[in-house]
Amino acid sequence: MKTRRTWRNTAKQADSSATSRVPRVLASAAGALRGRAGWTVASAAVLALGLLAVWIFVGGKQDGPPDPRARQYKDFDACLLTDEKGIVTGAQAAPVWEGMQQASGETQVRVTFVPVMGEQSVANVQPFFNGLMQRQCDVVLASGAPQVKVTEEGAKKHPKVRFVVVDGSSDAGNVTRVTSGEGLKKAVADAVRRAVKDAAP
Repeated sequence: MKTRRTWRNTAKQADSSATSRVPRVLASAAGALRGRAGWTVASAAVLALGLLAVWIFVGGKQDGPPDPRARQYKDFDACLLTDEKGIVTGAQAAPVWEGMQQASGETQVRVTFVPVMGEQSVANVQPFFNGLMQRQCDVVLASGAPQVKVTEEGAKKHPKVRFVVVDGSSDAGNVTRVTSGEGLKKAVADAVRRAVKDAAP
């Protein structure tokens, strides 16, 4: 009897031990899976960040020679000072801009325009003109009464810069006057071409 009870007790303990090990085994397996999943997610994140870094630092670089179709500009800037309407069709400065673009296509110089926003007065135009001087424009064109007045005064202080004014009155050697009307576009294109030629070494 003792032997049977001992066997039964041993069997119960074994069953109890086996039963208690199952949750531990399952928990260990779940932890292992969680660990692997964690490493997988972390590895994927590191890989993604690496690819992003490569794209940022390398992807933007151009392989091989530059595109021969890309337009190459000279180190020369022609800048236009306009009223608040800018260069839209019908604006006073529109034909001036067209002449500048024509000259740019022939001489490969950069052309830009700056509209004076707000009050169209000498006091308000002056900071815009000063900005063009700070940008070191090689030739400055002006369209509009206050723009022309400020430009003609500024030309006296900047003798090395060429200026083109529409319907101006200055006789300074570095100022070219053009007249508004049908021939304005051509006159501006010619003036810009001359300025580029005079600036050539």
